[in-house]
Amino acid sequence: MKLDKNGETLVVRLSGELDHHYAVRIREMVDAAVLTGGFRRIIFDFTQVGFMDSSGIGTIMGRYKLMQAIGGSVSAFGISSQLDKLLSMSGIKKIISVYQNEQEAVRGAS
Repeated sequence: MKLDKNGETLVVRLSGELDHHYAVRIREMVDAAVLTGGFRRIIFDFTQVGFMDSSGIGTIMGRYKLMQAIGGSVSAFGISSQLDKLLSMSGIKKIISVYQNEQEAVRGAS
């Protein structure tokens, strides 16, 4: 995972498998960055994610709740067809915006 900071936007670049162990690390790092960095938007980059389980859903939901509490937003891009189905079934796509690529996500999140 890599965090790219651009003004009030935090781009969270994920890779590999988003399972329980990775989810804990994401929560800790993203929450610390948001709470100390003054970010108003989180954009998750899923282009390098091959697998995600319920821990990943919980991680996204938790960051959504965090951002809602401070008046911010969460969006994502680069979602594979498999992850798209998971996000649709879980209801995540009803609460966050999903974009095709990073440029759309940055423009849409502005």
